[in-house]
Amino acid sequence: MPRTRLRKDEGAWEDFSVVRSQLKRISLLHLLAPILAITALAQGPHQFGSGYIPQRVYDSNQNHFSDFEAMLADLARLDVVFVGEQHDDPATHRLERAILEGLGRRRGNIIVAMEMFERDVQPNIDRYITGEMNEEEFLKSTRPWPRYMSDYRPLVEFARAHRWPVIASNVPRRYAVAVSKVGLSAIETVPTDERKLIASQIQCPIDDYFKRFSETMGDHPNTGIGEAIKQQKADQTAVIERFYFAQCIKDETMAESIADHLDPQLKAEDKPLIVHYNGSFHSDYRLGAAARTNRRAPKSSIKVVSIIPLDNLDVINVDEYRKRGDYLIFTLKPLR
Repeated sequence: MPRTRLRKDEGAWEDFSVVRSQLKRISLLHLLAPILAITALAQGPHQFGSGYIPQRVYDSNQNHFSDFEAMLADLARLDVVFVGEQHDDPATHRLERAILEGLGRRRGNIIVAMEMFERDVQPNIDRYITGEMNEEEFLKSTRPWPRYMSDYRPLVEFARAHRWPVIASNVPRRYAVAVSKVGLSAIETVPTDERKLIASQIQCPIDDYFKRFSETMGDHPNTGIGEAIKQQKADQTAVIERFYFAQCIKDETMAESIADHLDPQLKAEDKPLIVHYNGSFHSDYRLGAAARTNRRAPKSSIKVVSIIPLDNLDVINVDEYRKRGDYLIFTLKPLR
């Protein structure tokens, strides 16, 4: 097209030239988009979204393998979902983010609750979620777990982007440590103004949960129980009981933190979905924090998801795991 037909002055022609250049660039990007996407996928999940996470979903209530989206559709209808994790498994943490994203596509009112934060840092979490605090200040003031940036930041940032509340559900560690040393009597010495950081109601029955706890802790080399027995020259049962009581105040406090956000007076469509992330022991078999939440909110709909890393997803002995949760998500252990 002749240049004289497109302008009345030189400035107009320069403007048109810029627009034409931009249009060419946009067209080129459209052509290159599939190639760029394929290249990014080849570089791995850290460069391109969450990537593919090998997994198989088992519906324990229906006794058959299901799929991830069907599970999410079911979970989105509930009041509380416990997601039990293996703390040191990378695939587990990517699946946790995928669960939150999937539920977010189906629900607009979600509360993210986390064992990984303790009640006394709640004000600073609130300030960060609302944008009143930057991330540097947030990290300095909330005692995040060692692998926070890779494991839990994706959950917090997704909630922050949607302005969903993030609840610090756990008891401050110092109180759990005190109980593990002297027993439940340690709670009586907690200052009055700090007592609210611990669940007001604490029950520690010597039941199936205690049996599982004592068997697991007695065999685990990193629990500190063996060292405690050695140092204190105490009876093994008494030491395990104190550690169990410390476990109980964690479970009770997490359960209370969840129940405090369950309002039975709300209509079904107004109720939030609370997604609680915790170590799987706290919710597997619907015990621990799951059982204590149910005790506080018996009319609420609650389900447990347990994420289980395995060496092989092609051969799974489901009977070994079936009772651990309403949904089991089997994923691959990382290559060592």
